Parts: sequence; structure tokens; C-alpha cells
Amino acid sequence: MRRKNWRLVLAGAFLIAVAAGFFLFMLTMVPRSNDPAEMMRTVGQVSGAATGLAIVLILFGLIGKKA
Repeated sequence: MRRKNWRLVLAGAFLIAVAAGFFLFMLTMVPRSNDPAEMMRTVGQVSGAATGLAIVLILFGLIGKKA
């Protein structure tokens, strides 16, 4: 039987929330940017990478370790 690692699951959920918050916060700065399209492309890549890492953390946490 495998035990779920809830610390990894919670860390992944927290990282998803932080990535979403970062994306939404950076949306407020777009009007003041010299190149808004490039700025949002970069912000989207960073948020997407953080979300992808968070999903992997959640999956590993739900798979768990041997008891």
C-alpha cells in the first residue's frame, strides 16, 4: 500500500495559486509596458512552467511512497 505525500500535494496547489496570482498581477502592468505582447508572452511562459511543475508535484504526491 502506498501512502500519499500530502506535503507535495499542498506545495503543488500553493504553487498553482502563486502562478495564477503572478499572471493576474502582471496583467495590471501591461498598459505601462513598452512591448505588452512580449511581456505577456514571457509572463505566460513563466506561469505555465510554474503550473507544470506544480502538476508534477501533485502527481508525485498522490502516487506516494511505499509504506
